[in-house]
Amino acid sequence: MVEKFLKRKGRALEEAFFANYNAKLLAELKERWSRESRLEALAEVSGIADRAVLKQLNALGLDCEAVAALTLMPLILVAWADRAVSEPERQAILAAAEQEGVAKGQGPYLFLEIRLHARPEKSLVDAWRAYAKALIATLDESGKTALRNKLLNQAEAVAEAAGGFLGLGNKISKAERAMLQELERELT
Repeated sequence: MVEKFLKRKGRALEEAFFANYNAKLLAELKERWSRESRLEALAEVSGIADRAVLKQLNALGLDCEAVAALTLMPLILVAWADRAVSEPERQAILAAAEQEGVAKGQGPYLFLEIRLHARPEKSLVDAWRAYAKALIATLDESGKTALRNKLLNQAEAVAEAAGGFLGLGNKISKAERAMLQELERELT
């Protein structure tokens, strides 16, 4: 009788162990599938096939909407070049976003607003650089030129938005000019 009882308890423990083990494997499989699905969606939205870049974007928690806003990172970098974003710069960036189809109140718009109130963290800037490099690699020469010109013109408009002193003098600060030159190198 004790032997039967111990056998039943042993079997119950074994079943519980394998049930927990199977549940853990299933959870890992679902997470892997979910991660792969997110990477595929990011690849589709961004046009980038480089898995390392996609994983970097995903690791930062950037979804498809945020990646759309990430294309406007050069504008944010120029605005922060002077260590603070002025209201005219903020308005210029949000206007550029709306021209790109980023609607007020949607995820990408909120992503931008957050980056206009708090300087983007280095990991996000690095992710943008990797994204830009991978994106440029997918374009032919005319596409590269068009993208570079569009982003640099938008970024320059942001730099000019703050203006000089009382609208006089050089409208673009030395720090903003340096950032524009850096962006031009990165977008080549």
